[in-house]
Amino acid sequence: MQITLNGETREVKPGMSVAGLVNSLGLEPKNVAVERNLEIVPKSLHGETEIADGDSFEIIEFVGGG
Repeated sequence: MQITLNGETREVKPGMSVAGLVNSLGLEPKNVAVERNLEIVPKSLHGETEIADGDSFEIIEFVGGG
């Protein structure tokens, strides 16, 4: 399946969840915000939200520092 992730086309496995996508990117789930097709996906739904062909995602990682 093809999705758009932060403006770039990417191939993902059928049946992958948002949580699976975040993990495949090596990101810490508690430090990201995920927008799917212009709607925020609540963290509590990452595991059960299945990715569909053609979905568009923006994933933002929060980084601490000072």
